[in-house]
Order: sequence, then structure tokens, then C-alpha cells
Amino acid sequence: MNEITIVGLDLAKNVFQIHGAGPDGAAVLRKKLSRGRLLEFFTKLPICVVAMEACASAHYWGREIGKLGHEIRLINPSYVKPFVKRRKNDAADAEAIAEAASRPTMRFVTVKSAEKQAASMAFKVRDLLVRQRTQTVNALRGHLMEYGLIVPQGIKHLPGLRELVATHPDLPEAARILCDGLLEQVAFLSEKIAVVEADLRTRARQDDVASRLMTIPGIGAICATAMEALAPSAEIFSKGRDFAAWIGLTPKQNSSGGKDRLGKVSKMGQRDLRRLLVLGATAVVRWTRRYGAPAGSWLARMLLKKPPKLVAVALANKLARTAWALMARGGVYQAPTPGAA
Repeated sequence: MNEITIVGLDLAKNVFQIHGAGPDGAAVLRKKLSRGRLLEFFTKLPICVVAMEACASAHYWGREIGKLGHEIRLINPSYVKPFVKRRKNDAADAEAIAEAASRPTMRFVTVKSAEKQAASMAFKVRDLLVRQRTQTVNALRGHLMEYGLIVPQGIKHLPGLRELVATHPDLPEAARILCDGLLEQVAFLSEKIAVVEADLRTRARQDDVASRLMTIPGIGAICATAMEALAPSAEIFSKGRDFAAWIGLTPKQNSSGGKDRLGKVSKMGQRDLRRLLVLGATAVVRWTRRYGAPAGSWLARMLLKKPPKLVAVALANKLARTAWALMARGGVYQAPTPGAA
């Protein structure tokens, strides 16, 4: 095992596949290990590069194996797939991981600390609770529609929906009891969402980076804490455009023969941050269309010649680049002068 320079580790729940390669890339070791024997194996292994796909439990194993002195490289699974030869199995996956990690141009994912994972978990739990509440409200609206009772969309109409269930004479008592149960579930979820959001806002005020990000119009406490938790270190990006591309706010390219052909937004990056930035940008565009923007500003010029939804996505791209500048260089947001690009 002294010849091993890089190890491809295919992660699983109980049985892990290991592929060890030498300096020339030739296979030196192929082995299966149970979960209990994995750290014991890497404790005895000479210091080398250990590569894994950035999937479930990858950051945990990256931290634990990294404590033993090994260099950890996490790779996006989509970058590993081209290196899988013919049939897919655990051994082929481990070999592909080792091969991909040895490429000099490969991009790697930074191993997250336990604290940063906890911060991202708070955001994802809130997202889950919001989806469950939306699903419950939509189910309730659908059931009421069967009785000819139409309720507008949106959580702001929940009081009217509750009153309709309680007072409408055409609603059978059995259906009313079931609807009350769904309303109780919505109230329970709303309470949990409020608790998580209060924690996120407190964390945003206490965190230096998040508080500076909130000075950008269109970025609130939830988006700022999500960016702090989900985004890698700003230093790994050379410029703001690279950060916007990582999020997935840049157009697809189909260029050839020296001709640049740009298509729709790729949506290939961090979808949670992309969604939050687009929502924040949409709110700014909506406010600007209602109250106006400084004459000659970039947003005013864009709204004169482009559809609002397109402007919102373009503004989200600018928000991402501005956020990178604040994270990489410090400072707070300063509004550009009218007429500036």
C-alpha cells in the first residue's frame, strides 16, 4: 500500500468500495470495507489523496478522514460520470472517482465544517416546512372546491379560508371536521416556520458577513444566511461572474467556430440560492415598477426595453456578483450613481 497516491472512495450506508491508484494511475488496490472498518483502514494507510463524490455523508467522512492527515477532494457527481467505464457498479464508480480527482483541471467542493452544515440545515428545514404548509393549504383549497367554495391562492388568504370553513352552511359537518384538522396542521407548520425564521434573522444580525449582505437591496435575512451557509469561500472564485455562474445565473453556451451563441439561463448551479436571489430581484423589480427608479439607472433602462421577468433574472445575476464582492473584499453596499452600468 506504500505505492498508493490517490484513493477513490465510493460512499454508501454500510459497505464502501475503495480504489487505490499509484503515481502512474494504475490500480494498486481494490477493496470493500464495512462502515466500522473504514477509519481503521485510513489510519493505517500512508498519507495520500482521498477523493469522494460530494453526496450524502461526504462532508462527514471528509472531516473524519481529513483528521488523519489525508488530503480530501470532493467532486460533483456529474463530473465523475464521464469517467465511468461501461457498466456501473461500486468498483467502477470508485475507479472513476480516483480518475476524475487526478485530472489537473478538475473542480472540487470544499469540505464543510459541522457548524456550517448546521447553518445550512436550518435553511433547508425552513424550506421543507414551507413546502409542507403550501401542500396542506392547496389540498384544503382543492377539497373545498368540490363543494363549490373557491378560495384565492396565497397564505394571506388563510383567515378568509378559516372563516369559510367555520361558517359556510353548505359544508357537511364531516367535511368541516376534516378541514379543521388541516387548518390545525397549517397553524402548527406556521408556528414552526416562525421559530426557524426568527433564529435565521437573529443569526443574520449577529454574523458580520450576513449583516453586510443585507445592505444589498433584494437580499434579506433568509437569503443572506443561506448564502453564508451554502456558498463556498469567496476566495475560490476569481471574480463575481464566476460566482454567478456557480449559482446558475449565466446563459448556456452553444458556441463554435468563433461565434458566440448564448441561450437561456443554465440553471446548473446552486438552485436554492438562485431561487432566493430571483425572488429578491423580483421584489425589487415589482417595487421599482410601482414607485419608479432613478432616471438613467441600469434598472430603469432595462425595464424600458425588456420584460420584467427577464429583468429580474438579470438583476439576480447582478445581486450575486455584488454579494461576491462584499464577501471577498469586505465593506457594505453602496448604490451606484444614476447613469452607471
